[in-house]
Amino acid sequence: MAMYRKLGRTSSQRKALMRNQITALLYHGHIITTEARAKEIRKKVEKIIALAVREKDNFEEVTVQAKVAKKDDQGKRIKEVKEIDGKQKKVTVYEEVAKTIKKDKPSKLHARRYILSVLYDVTEVPTKAAGRKAATKKVDLVNKIFDEYGAKYASRNGGYTRIVKIGQRKGDGAMEVLIELV
Repeated sequence: MAMYRKLGRTSSQRKALMRNQITALLYHGHIITTEARAKEIRKKVEKIIALAVREKDNFEEVTVQAKVAKKDDQGKRIKEVKEIDGKQKKVTVYEEVAKTIKKDKPSKLHARRYILSVLYDVTEVPTKAAGRKAATKKVDLVNKIFDEYGAKYASRNGGYTRIVKIGQRKGDGAMEVLIELV
């Protein structure tokens, strides 16, 4: 008996397909795909969410000193003229600020890196500015998994996904299903 479905693809194609569909499911919350693919996706997604539930509170808050550029009313950096090597140069003025950051403990860092190895990067493009690279922004899907899904499914022991059969696909008759996060 095989450990996984081969889905009629080479290993590299299969891994890319699985990563793509897992990323889409975790980003959107639901996708429509074939039954065989959905059953394979479910295995990985359940592991990822279980990992997020287990490691969601495994961090410590640390206060660090950071240098931040001073800014004026319009948000532009304040510069002052200083003499460096006998020449007058404009130099940005910095101030020290204390910031509180979340520092992952080793097991959460390992979980974060594992999840990053499974998922693709997600770039969000607003519909108004479609085609403009400057308007796009990267989505931190791993933080979403730990913060949203980890908290949402904390009281649940598995069973984070649901597969609902839609019907047969017109072209090849494959059973189409909706896989969604519960």
